[in-house]
Amino acid sequence: MEKLKGIRLFTFNSIKISLALKLTLFLLLASILSVHANAYSQRTKVSLSFENATMQKVLEEIEAITDFKFVYTNNEIDADQRVSVTAENEKLSSVLKRLFQQTDISYKLRRKLIILRSLPLPKSAKVVPLPDKTEEDQQLQVSGTVTDANGDPLPGANVVEKDTQNGVVTDFDGNFTISLQNADATLLVSYIGFITKEVSATPGDEMSIQLTTDTAQLEEVVLVGYGVQRKSDVTGSVSSVAGEDLLRRPVANAIQGLQGRVAGANVYLNSGSPTAAPRIIIRGLGTINSSSNPLFVVDGVVMEDFQFLNPNDIASMEVLKDASSTAIYGARGANGVILVTTKRGAKTDGITVSYDSFMSAGTLRKKIDLLNAEEFLEVVETGFANTPKYRDDVTVAPILTRSDPRLFDAQGNPLYDTDWQEEATRTAITHNHQLSIQQRNGNSSIGAFLNFADIEGIMLNNDLERWNGKLTYDTKIKDWLSFGANLLVNYTKENSFQEGGGNQMPRRTMIEMPPIFPVRFPDGSWSNSRTITDNFNLEAMANPVHVLETEVRRRLRNQIFGNVFLEFQIAEGLTFKTQFGIDKQDRTFQNFQPNDLLNISAPLGSAEVIEQKVTFWQQENFLTYNKSFENSRINAVLGASWQEREFFEFSARSEGFPDNSLSFYRLESGSIFGEPRSEYNDWSINSYFARIGYTYKDRYLITLTGRADGSSRFGENNKYGFFPSIGLGWVLSEEEFLSESSFLNRLKLRTSYGVTGNTEIDPYSTLATINSGTALINGQRVNDSFVNRIPNPDVGWETTTQFDVGLEVSTKTNPQINLELDYYYKLTEDLLLNRPIPRSTGFSSIRDNIGSISNRGADISISSQYTKENFYWESVLNMNYNVNRIEKLGANDEDIFPGPGFVSGSNTILRVGEPVASFWGLERFGIWGTDEAAEAAAVGALPGEAKRSTERTIIGNGLPAWTGSFINNFRIGRFDITADLQFVFDVDILQQAHHSTEDRSGIANGLRTILTEGWTPQNQNTQVQEIRNQGTSGQNSQVDSRWVADGSYLRGNLFTLGYTFPDNFVNSIGLNMLRIYGSVDNAFVLQSDSFQGFDPEGSSHDSSLDSGQFGQNIFFFQYPRPRTFTLGFNLKF
Repeated sequence: MEKLKGIRLFTFNSIKISLALKLTLFLLLASILSVHANAYSQRTKVSLSFENATMQKVLEEIEAITDFKFVYTNNEIDADQRVSVTAENEKLSSVLKRLFQQTDISYKLRRKLIILRSLPLPKSAKVVPLPDKTEEDQQLQVSGTVTDANGDPLPGANVVEKDTQNGVVTDFDGNFTISLQNADATLLVSYIGFITKEVSATPGDEMSIQLTTDTAQLEEVVLVGYGVQRKSDVTGSVSSVAGEDLLRRPVANAIQGLQGRVAGANVYLNSGSPTAAPRIIIRGLGTINSSSNPLFVVDGVVMEDFQFLNPNDIASMEVLKDASSTAIYGARGANGVILVTTKRGAKTDGITVSYDSFMSAGTLRKKIDLLNAEEFLEVVETGFANTPKYRDDVTVAPILTRSDPRLFDAQGNPLYDTDWQEEATRTAITHNHQLSIQQRNGNSSIGAFLNFADIEGIMLNNDLERWNGKLTYDTKIKDWLSFGANLLVNYTKENSFQEGGGNQMPRRTMIEMPPIFPVRFPDGSWSNSRTITDNFNLEAMANPVHVLETEVRRRLRNQIFGNVFLEFQIAEGLTFKTQFGIDKQDRTFQNFQPNDLLNISAPLGSAEVIEQKVTFWQQENFLTYNKSFENSRINAVLGASWQEREFFEFSARSEGFPDNSLSFYRLESGSIFGEPRSEYNDWSINSYFARIGYTYKDRYLITLTGRADGSSRFGENNKYGFFPSIGLGWVLSEEEFLSESSFLNRLKLRTSYGVTGNTEIDPYSTLATINSGTALINGQRVNDSFVNRIPNPDVGWETTTQFDVGLEVSTKTNPQINLELDYYYKLTEDLLLNRPIPRSTGFSSIRDNIGSISNRGADISISSQYTKENFYWESVLNMNYNVNRIEKLGANDEDIFPGPGFVSGSNTILRVGEPVASFWGLERFGIWGTDEAAEAAAVGALPGEAKRSTERTIIGNGLPAWTGSFINNFRIGRFDITADLQFVFDVDILQQAHHSTEDRSGIANGLRTILTEGWTPQNQNTQVQEIRNQGTSGQNSQVDSRWVADGSYLRGNLFTLGYTFPDNFVNSIGLNMLRIYGSVDNAFVLQSDSFQGFDPEGSSHDSSLDSGQFGQNIFFFQYPRPRTFTLGFNLKF
């Protein structure tokens, strides 16, 4: 430890300089030599535990475990005073702040020196003594408080009158008092790690000054696999999102909060239902038959259903995007990795209680422009009139008589004009309540978190009720031994509705149900499309409100998730950690369709119960070595991991119920019983991993990573794989030619190359499997079993090779500018596809590794921070550009048609040289005209029908080339404002609903364009066919380019206005902090007129299914996404 006591620091011409002058010159020289004075403490983490120890002992320990040295004088600093301090892997800057709060010591950082000074006064201490105050001086006296963005006080902040030597420092509570020399003075307020702020002094008023974190100075520490690294040392592409940023938007799940926050991580809210899971794709779709979801790791444990995690429990999220950062997860890292750190107990002694609550109302943002009752009748009658015009062999008399007294008056006018969109939806009320209790006492801390959320969907009887409870406990048992435990208990109850079932699906029938029907007749009975006396081939449709009000689709889910760990401090910088984690879920699915519901497949009602049990556990042991030397640092990890998952399902079903009272509670009350079914599967993976990172002179970086995995999912001959990566970095701003720059804070180049894998396939895909069923033999039905898949012991991993080069730039200016730019190229090989084999084997194909897909693109993130007096403005622009291409599809590169299928086969195609899931259909060139009758007849068409190509071709693609967000956060005095815009460009939408709503494949309600743009002999220059009715000559409906719309859009994603109350008011009511806010989510969407759905973002197809993997931006009727208005508050006790 450097102790300046009477020793000579500097000598000029052999003249001894007084200690005070020496120290002054030393500080001045240190400040000139370094513009990164405080960065080291912000990026260094320490673990300490001292109770009533001498200050000297604590300082010696900090010097021993870091590369910092303390500088002080014994006649100014009492090194024998007693202090207590505890820290567990905590930033050194935070530890120092807490340590010296117990004393009259202030500190400054100069490179790797921590200079200690004694505070002259316990409160406001003047730098330059002032004469005794006169009455005029009293009038020029200013008092106030300096805090950070969270309202926490900043002790030791400098408050200086501009252009003078007059200044003070704040006390331990952030308070100051200064007597001004000028009546119109401006104050300069500064603090280590924060942007210096200029504010106009207001004598006589209590000033409240809030400082903003200076990200140009702070050296971030980011979470990487199995540890943390300094942001400056990271050679991979890692994006961090703070928990408070996720909560700027009141959301039902954490993935939704991540939308727009990370360049290259595209979050798709494919449904407005609160029970639907968002889809996330990192740097392009890189698989065909495997899952494209990233790996979610929560507090070190893999979590399966991440969408149910309480967003309020999240402290931070790190998104790992390139091979250097994801290779530590080997065979599960190809789709990217998202590391989640949840909140734990308090870091300082004492207790903190906070309560956060909001209530929101969601409304239908947009209605689809449909026919009203009179227009619907006009279309039907026009269709009957037009049907025989060009067909001599067809004569159709009108059979819509308008005579049913329940639906028409005596003159044939409709009695009802039902807006089914209005009737099937509602104002969705949501409320969310979060209680957090965090405490620390000496070496132990505990956190208790409870959340309740009741989230209504905009469609009737669709809701999610969620209870989350979380407990954490951390303690330092010995100086060398720490223990931690984390337990999360979740309970969710979902009420949903049928997503399949054709004309029973409410999101379809609320569009197609004719408006001439009421929700209920006057006698209280439900209507449906068959409650009409006329038979004019009207589609069979269940009343959507009847379905929503009476059908039950309930999902009950109980989850226990958590982990325990022990961490041993073996030697200086060397730790060993062992942890065990578990994710156990019990799921119950309860389905019931009443017997009075129009149901073609089960006319007497049906009930079903499905029980699932899922158990996942993992055990991991690893060594971590962190050591700093004079010019270098080493960060290394070596460990092993074991994981296993078991799944069991049992289901039973019955039909034909005498009444609806027993529902699924008594399946035996049905008269028709389905076969009970059960399923079991499991898989396990065994892994060994290592990573070493080396930094030389803070400027030259290298990271080597490797993981060996063995998985039971793959063939006997290919169960094991090795996944290495290398990352290199060069911090140019640490070079001598840039280190003194007054403009540039950081300039860093990095690159990485590596291989990762994808294990997300069915557990027994490589084995021969046996299926069972029944067969009719000699008039008797008997049970049988048969092999339904041929084995392939050579099936192995899908492997993704990724190259990345990145540039990081930040400035020292105000506004501070930060730029992060990455170019990447990903090649996924050995795709699992079905390879054709001779039918003489008894099978048509075998699963094999035979395909490849590439993704290349760029992640762009630009941010700025501007501050002046009581104004702060942060602006963030995140963008991703991605080009997807299929490189190989087996030996002959034959086309594959994966689905989703609709109208004459698959609507998508996999073709070499094209993007994944390109839309597959015919080109529509227009409508055949009356003078083209002969030409139309040659291809079997009539005037008024669509003029199409004869061969199918690629007509669009649902994966966007450009995605991004533009987020602005303002703080004006005590007000805070957020404006969040989301945009997508260069993408298409396939509107499968056009099959019935515009092409009129059947008689149902449809788009108003049928009337306004439909072909007539007088209006032949159009893309909409002539009005005809299916069931006679009918419309010709096929998937074609008319169904394809421009999917580009600009969305007003979130607008928030908040207000934080002054401390004096908050304290007067017994609180520490109170903030209220209001927000609007999904305020507006600017989109192409060619899209005629509810929202241009989404999909009607489940991405977890093989066909749904390619269903992005394919809509067969949508669940509308609401516009949501929210009011909420945050308070701390």
